[in-house]
Amino acid sequence: MHIYAEDEHPFTYVGESEKGPKKWGQLNPEWQICENGKRQSPINLVHAKSSPSPSLGKLKKTYKPAHAVIKNRGHDIMVAWRGDAGGVVINGTEYKLVQCHWHTPSEHRVNGRSLNMEFHMVHNNSQGHIAVVGILYTLGRPDTFLEKFLEHITSLVGEEGIDLGIVSPRDIKFGSRKYFRYMGSLTVPPCTEGVIWTIIDKVRTVSREQIRALRNAVHDVSDDGIKFLNRLRT
Repeated sequence: MHIYAEDEHPFTYVGESEKGPKKWGQLNPEWQICENGKRQSPINLVHAKSSPSPSLGKLKKTYKPAHAVIKNRGHDIMVAWRGDAGGVVINGTEYKLVQCHWHTPSEHRVNGRSLNMEFHMVHNNSQGHIAVVGILYTLGRPDTFLEKFLEHITSLVGEEGIDLGIVSPRDIKFGSRKYFRYMGSLTVPPCTEGVIWTIIDKVRTVSREQIRALRNAVHDVSDDGIKFLNRLRT
């Protein structure tokens, strides 16, 4: 199963662009599901229609430190683990952590409102099925995990990547008692469906400096400084 396009060149986030989200399904025969898929992400989480389910139980995590690299993929900044970094257990199946990346502003919305940042932890199981844990952020104190890489992010523009040595996913603060879960897709081409999404209910904080560093690194801004992503499913 494909995880993500490796760089931004074949597509863009700008809504009305010829390579924008509304055109993704026409840019590549393998991306047609971006246009005609039935369970596409992101979605709008409406509290009146959905709520964190305590019946799901606490999210079981098996994360551990492993070797990682950081890379600018053009559309986002990604930290990828090269060793066994553990993962999460969903319905008795372990999904191993592959990589994480940041989006500004958030892709998912809550009650129709975008937040300042969204963090995705992408996992695979032994059959290649994908599970993503998403964490939402609003402006406030700096995020401690993102802060570890701020200097690298600033210097990543135009470079292939930087070796980070050992990075522990346990340093990611998100909690696991309340969360939303739904079946969706990857949020960028090839828009593969069958992705298990776990969106953490607790909203965390990120600083303006951290947001600015991410946007500057990937040129992820429009004329008014906001990325357009017109793929939202309600």
